[in-house]
Amino acid sequence: MFVRVVRFIDVDPTRVEALLARINESEGPPPGVPAVGLDMMYDAAQRTAVVTQRFATAEDMAAAEQAFDSMDPGETPGTRASVDRCEQVLELRML
Repeated sequence: MFVRVVRFIDVDPTRVEALLARINESEGPPPGVPAVGLDMMYDAAQRTAVVTQRFATAEDMAAAEQAFDSMDPGETPGTRASVDRCEQVLELRML
């Protein structure tokens, strides 16, 4: 599994609500994004968000870069502060 981790600053709560509504209404990822999973963490007090996009292969993650780079900034929760591209080496869940 490969994960693209994007950190946003200056996150507007109304943009978060609009983004969540769009995602919930969609039938999957946008064209050109072969993602297999998506998580979003939002800290309203700090106006930050972290989004993780999961991909089956490194090639799928690289293919999605063009779609992400061409996104209108209004389609994101805030200002992109950083992007990390990682191989997931551990997943441990405590229930």
